[in-house]
Amino acid sequence: MERILILAVDIDNDLYRKTRITGPVIGRSDNLKAAAKLALADPLDTDSNTMFEAVKKYDELKEQGYNVLVATVTGAEKEGFVADNELARQIDTLLDKFKADSCLLVTDGASDNRALPILKTRVKINSVDFVRMKQAEQFENTYFTIIEKLKEPHYARIIFGIPAILFILFALSYYFNYGWQLPIALIGLYLIQKGFGFEDFLINSFKGLGLSIYRMSFIFYISSIIFFIIALIIGYGSYTYALSTQIYDPLILASYWIEGFLLIFFISVLLFMLGRAIDLESRSMKYKMLAHITYVAYIFVVIILFYIAAAWIIGQIYFSQLIEYSIILLIIGYLISKGSIFFRNKALRKIKLIDKQVINDIGAYIGRISEIDFKKGVMIVKTTYGNTLKYDLDRITNVSDRIIIR
Repeated sequence: MERILILAVDIDNDLYRKTRITGPVIGRSDNLKAAAKLALADPLDTDSNTMFEAVKKYDELKEQGYNVLVATVTGAEKEGFVADNELARQIDTLLDKFKADSCLLVTDGASDNRALPILKTRVKINSVDFVRMKQAEQFENTYFTIIEKLKEPHYARIIFGIPAILFILFALSYYFNYGWQLPIALIGLYLIQKGFGFEDFLINSFKGLGLSIYRMSFIFYISSIIFFIIALIIGYGSYTYALSTQIYDPLILASYWIEGFLLIFFISVLLFMLGRAIDLESRSMKYKMLAHITYVAYIFVVIILFYIAAAWIIGQIYFSQLIEYSIILLIIGYLISKGSIFFRNKALRKIKLIDKQVINDIGAYIGRISEIDFKKGVMIVKTTYGNTLKYDLDRITNVSDRIIIR
């Protein structure tokens, strides 16, 4: 008889926040009790209806003679990696206890659909049941949905937090008589880092710091912050100096600021990277430190490229010199790329990779490594269902007892 897991998903962990019940909730009786408690705590929360729907499906399939288990898994209040990682952990716990042949996923919306890729790598999904609340009018449904979403921290930060920061920026700019250019420039920088995904990289970098006064890296991080502030001050000083010499061209003024800023900024970056390297070494994360060194080299190439571009705009170097320096930097960048591949392969050859587990950066299990082709720079991963997948070695972000890929 096929063993079916009926799974309700609460990705933002409303169940714990409102009832203090932790996931996973396993079994018909416990799910009914948890759903009733959640409904009493917040009658407008659709997660309780999702749990009731899961129990209903359980009863229907049980009556038809299937071997079924109903359960609810929860993520975390802060959606993203933390929520997905917790979701993956709870799903693994469930599947260890109940060897399901297939799964019926019950969900109330798009955010809970994040469970789909995590589930697909672990068990066959036969059906997805979407729960929708019935309202007298469509507008009423939309209204209550918006109100509920605004209560969640993730959406509240976007709807209220970002406009609030913009208002403060414009107020400060007006008070210090900087005009509208400064806040617009800051908004532009924010949109650039948002659009190119720098935000997640920065958040993950700072999460991994583990700042502690008992670590040697602490002094490097603090020094990095101090030098960054000094770089901003020097950049502003170069900008005001240019203004005092009757220069009003926005491009030239920006170049003066960039040149002054980058003079000290590279020290800030160097100190930060040294602190990070010390942390990685102390955690025996040598493979990640190798990638870290490569990033450092690329960052310095980019800093120098911006510096010489600013120097050319100001008129400190000739155009021919700009071209010469740019070609040299491109060659250095190429050598860094080739060197990183060489040392990466050398490090991987020393590690026994065959048969190691491969997971992605949200904690979803993919399979085990069956073959490595260093010439082509790919690894062959065999999934639970016997399929083979190819991944570039460049996608490896960490090597320990398991391989983590992005």
